[in-house]
Amino acid sequence: MARNVEFNIGDTELERGDVIKDDIVKGRLYGPDDAPMIVVMGGISADRYVADDPVRDKGWWSPMVRPGGPIDTTKFQVMGYDFAPANERDDLPKVITTRDQARRLKKLCDHLNIDKVAAMKGSSYGGMAALAFAEEFPDRVSNLIIIGASHRPYPIGVAWRGIQRRMVRVAIDAGVPKEGLKLARELAMTTYRTAEEFADRFTLDETSTDPSMFDICDYLGSRGDAFAERMDAERFLLLSESIDLHRVTPENISTPTLLMTAISDQLAPLPDMRELRDRLAGPSELFTFTSLFGHDAFLKEFDMMGPKLEEFCEGLL
Repeated sequence: MARNVEFNIGDTELERGDVIKDDIVKGRLYGPDDAPMIVVMGGISADRYVADDPVRDKGWWSPMVRPGGPIDTTKFQVMGYDFAPANERDDLPKVITTRDQARRLKKLCDHLNIDKVAAMKGSSYGGMAALAFAEEFPDRVSNLIIIGASHRPYPIGVAWRGIQRRMVRVAIDAGVPKEGLKLARELAMTTYRTAEEFADRFTLDETSTDPSMFDICDYLGSRGDAFAERMDAERFLLLSESIDLHRVTPENISTPTLLMTAISDQLAPLPDMRELRDRLAGPSELFTFTSLFGHDAFLKEFDMMGPKLEEFCEGLL
């Protein structure tokens, strides 16, 4: 049975000097209590509902985390984790970093009497947080699985996210924050995916009386609408900036690491992933695969990643 866990860790002092007052850290557990634990984290829009969800039809990584799956919930206990800050908070900090996320996660593990996790898997922002955790708390994690994330952000990604944040701030000042979130997500989708996918998928048929609206625009608009419904504008600004502030020193990380990436990923490009592999202090492997989905491959290419992930997890038992 899956169950939520939460812990009030009091006032969390953040790396850049701010404080989250009465900080409640939240996770969700799946699988046997006495099984080796794997922590699973995703991008900034992911949450603790890894394998199920009370609102959506399924969890955001349920094809990979399930009974008999690559991360088998009959053999492992899996924990999903909610990144700070919470959507419902009014008193948001000014800055939060991947190290802050790692420190909150460590406090949740302390509360659950988890001295060491068998593995920590992170994709995108979650991969950054996992790397920060391994650098901060090397004795608390035995293995890392990092998908589409590196030791630093890629400069063009910082540029794209900076434009997105300016869109949202203009919309906040105009009193229409959701409109800014929608546009920011539309732009983000063009960086998560590939030009080849869009060329293969869309015909550029006109879809309305507006001659500037085409099928690709309708698709991006639908993704923007969905994102704006579940993400708070101020929280988005914090987490987007947190990606750009991310830095770890690979030479300080000795945890055995499996790196995985789509060759087409524009945000964690292959040269950066190779550099991370070569600079890590512990054993490391880089598994690459082809995909039309770019950075979003970790949410799409389950057949590509599944066998490698299953092999990795079998080695944990």
